[in-house]
Order: sequence, then structure tokens, then C-alpha cells
Amino acid sequence: MENLLCPGKLLAADPSIIGDVSFTRAVILLVEYDSGGTIGFILNKPILYDLNTFIPEISVAFPVFQGGPVEQDRLYFIHKRPDLIPESKPVTGGFYWGGSFSAVTKKINNGELTPSDIKFFLGYSGWDAHQLEKEISNKTWIVFDQTNDKELTCTADASYWKSKMITLGGDYKLWANAPSHPHLN
Repeated sequence: MENLLCPGKLLAADPSIIGDVSFTRAVILLVEYDSGGTIGFILNKPILYDLNTFIPEISVAFPVFQGGPVEQDRLYFIHKRPDLIPESKPVTGGFYWGGSFSAVTKKINNGELTPSDIKFFLGYSGWDAHQLEKEISNKTWIVFDQTNDKELTCTADASYWKSKMITLGGDYKLWANAPSHPHLN
């Protein structure tokens, strides 16, 4: 299982997760995986507020996503501009997470960072050591390789989860086309 999980992998919620506000139809990018646990960010659940709602000194309206249920009072970010954001941690394929927020603020305000360069999250998704492996064994999550840069910064809605389910075919394709709240059907 450990070879299956590493920074840069994507987790798609199994269709059986229904009613969990954070994880129903979520696609998560893993940014840290080690013996102490796992950290990731939900890529496809935008919230109703822009970045300048939380950081008024940022003059540009950048979207913010629900990163997960942990520390929902903190902002996190992934990006592909380590040349502009010092102190970043590498994730995969030219993507990084974290870094100097004062540099981010300055680079956004002067137009050097765009939404295709950086993505913001309120909170994160976290698992204790071996918790994620157990959840995968219980078929709560489906592991995917990240396939392109646009998946990480441009994915903005539930259609991303749907596209992942369609690639699996079979019953997953049926779930992809089912309403997100079957009880309302």
C-alpha cells in the first residue's frame, strides 16, 4: 500500500460516501505522506468566499476551496511558482505547497501570480499513521495518479469527481451520472 500512496497521488471518494459534507464526491491531492500520517487538500469544492474576504490586503478576487475538515480557520495553498514563493515544499510534477505568505500577497497584488499558478484552501484533510491505508482497504477512497497540471489548479466543481468515476467504467460510470443527493430524486 505504501508504494500506492505518496505526495502527488489523488484520492477520489468512493460513491458509497454519501452525506459526509467534506468528503462526498471529493477529489483530494495528497501533499504529504510519511510514517506520521497524511495531509491533502480537496481540489473540487469551492466555497462562497474569495481570498480577499479572508485577506483584505489582497486586492484580487481569487477563489478559495474547502481543503478539508481540519483547521478550517487557516488558509493553505498549492502552487507551481517556487521561483516566486520561497520556503515551499515540493509535492509532485512541478507543484509545491506552502511557502512565504507575504511573498504570495505581494506577487498577487502586483499581478505576478494568477489563479492558474496557485490554489487556496480553507482547512485540510488529514489522516493519522495508517488511517488512510485502512480507509482505502475499506474501499472509502480510490487512488489515482495525477495526470496533468490543470487538474490541480483549474478544477473547480463536482464534474472533476464525475470524470474520475467515468474513467473507472462499470458501476462507477452509473454513479458518476447519479444525482449527488439520491434521496432527493
